[in-house]
This record gives sequence, structure tokens and C-alpha cells, in this order.
Amino acid sequence: MPRAGVTVERLTLAGAELADEVGLDNVTVAALARHFGVKDASLYFHLRNAQDLRVRIALLALAELADRVGAALAGRAGKDALVAFGNAYRDYATQHPGRYAAMQIDLDPETAAASAGVRHAEMTRAILRGYRLAEPDQTDAVRMMHSTFHGFVSLERTGGFRHTPRATDDSWSRTLDALDAVLSNWPSPR
Repeated sequence: MPRAGVTVERLTLAGAELADEVGLDNVTVAALARHFGVKDASLYFHLRNAQDLRVRIALLALAELADRVGAALAGRAGKDALVAFGNAYRDYATQHPGRYAAMQIDLDPETAAASAGVRHAEMTRAILRGYRLAEPDQTDAVRMMHSTFHGFVSLERTGGFRHTPRATDDSWSRTLDALDAVLSNWPSPR
């Protein structure tokens, strides 16, 4: 029987908050049960296992980021849209490291197709249409953008940029300038 006040939504949000505090790898059903002051077994009414919880955190994070990016993109095009997208992405990853880690989970195709990841792809492709990129170049550019954003925020989060005196924000700005330049001058197919 479900405990009053414990819902899958509350468990997912608490799991996401815990992931941001202690890291996604440390989010367990037992840790969540301690948070709610209940026995582990009582949570299995709502969750299949820890992986189910992590997938739910990933879906929450994808939706939150899609909402942020969507708001940031409103009324923007071209480089302004690229910068707004990149800044929203970086800010989210910085503010929610555990949720961001959950977004990297490999979702099964059906779950991925029903997730806010589809909105991310649509928004990214909308930006790329402003650069007049069509397929297959659009797919290549989507992958380049995601690799650049993910690589930068991952290195930043793990201290990979601490060894130089240049401000990380300055490098981020130049990275967005470089992406804009590449997208504006996309190479012709071979």
C-alpha cells in the first residue's frame, strides 16, 4: 500500500535533488527511503529499482532543460539563438550536476522518443535552419554542437580548465563564436 504523500513525482524530484547534492551514482532506493523516513520496500510500490529512478530523473532533467532552452530561444535567431541555447545548457549543467549526469543515460528507443529529448532536437534543428543547413549536414551539426557543449561543461565540472589563468567564461564565449563561424561557413559535401 502506498504511503500517504509519497508519489512517484515526489520521489523523482527528491531523487533529482539528491543527485545534485551527492552525485547520480549515489542515488539509491535506500538513500531515498532514508530521505522520506520510510523503509526501502515501501518505495518499490512506486519504483521498480534504482535504474527506474535514474531514468525518471533523466526524463525530468530533459524536460526542465527543454523548458529553459525554449524560454531562452524565444524571439531569437542565428548567433543569438546559438548563444542563448549554449548558455541555457551550460547554466543547467552547472546548477544541476546530478540531473545533467542523468541526462546522459542511454534511454531505450521508446522512452527516448517520448521524452523531451525530441524537443531538444527540434530546437537545435530550428537554430540550424537559420544557418541554412539541410540534411545530412544538419545531423552532423547537431552532433558537433552537442559534443562541444557536453565536452566543455564536462571538462569545466571536473576542473579540466583550472590549469590556465584565462577565465573559463572567456573561453566559453570564444567557443560559441567559433561554433557560429563554423555553422556560418559549413563546408560543402565531398
